[in-house]
Amino acid sequence: MTEKTAGTRPAAAAAEQAAGAGAAAEFERLYRANVDAVTAYFARRTTDPQLVADLTADTFVTVITSFESFDPRKGSARAWVFGIARHVHAAHCEAYSHQQHKLRRLAGRRELDQDQVEELLERIDAERAGRGLIAALAMLPERERAVIELVDVAGLRAKDAATVLGLTPGTVRMRLMRARTRLRRQAARDAPASARGAPQGRTRQQAAQSRTRRG
Repeated sequence: MTEKTAGTRPAAAAAEQAAGAGAAAEFERLYRANVDAVTAYFARRTTDPQLVADLTADTFVTVITSFESFDPRKGSARAWVFGIARHVHAAHCEAYSHQQHKLRRLAGRRELDQDQVEELLERIDAERAGRGLIAALAMLPERERAVIELVDVAGLRAKDAATVLGLTPGTVRMRLMRARTRLRRQAARDAPASARGAPQGRTRQQAAQSRTRRG
């Protein structure tokens, strides 16, 4: 072993350690920037605080284990994280339909302390309107519902939603426009008849009063 070769080993080790520290810091920034949004995403889908915590944890375990695969040229970090969250939720729904999978999940999960439960219950309560919206979205085709959930509910940009769904931004905007049109039409149909007829009723009443004054 030459002196030069021996001297490169500590330098390589130091570089590797610095790279690992940099990756850890980057993950910490990614986690802090997205954990609230991911928690809210799951809180709109279940009222069980333990399940919200589990799905959020599963998402970030996947994030950290596949962190090296993130390519910022393909989309934003938030779009990448939400893509993982969608996959985690889909996997949970599939497993939930099989009783044995569900029992294994419940047996292995970490129990929350009371403070954590209360904090998640507050988050779940805060997302009540979001759960109502998701229930209302059931009338939409799946491909339109997905873009509404990501853009109008989760707050992603159309470009980021396109990355999550594997679509072009133009396709996402078109589906978003169609979905919003359907929802507006549905809201108009669901409005109480009294609310729809109120302006007309006032107009007729005003007309009758006008005729009375003229008479």
